[in-house]
Amino acid sequence: MANEPRPRCPICGKPPQPQTRPFCSPRCAQIDLGRWLSGDYAVPAEPARDEDEEGQD
Repeated sequence: MANEPRPRCPICGKPPQPQTRPFCSPRCAQIDLGRWLSGDYAVPAEPARDEDEEGQD
């Protein structure tokens, strides 16, 4: 366990602070939030099918 890498801030790589974990600062937390809200991060998925298309298979 002693050789396990410690988690780092996902934005800048600095050690996280307890009050803003997993980030090192409120600034990095805001950067991450901005990326989510602007659509920079996305979960890959297939487009949803319409109900009309389902009955045609």
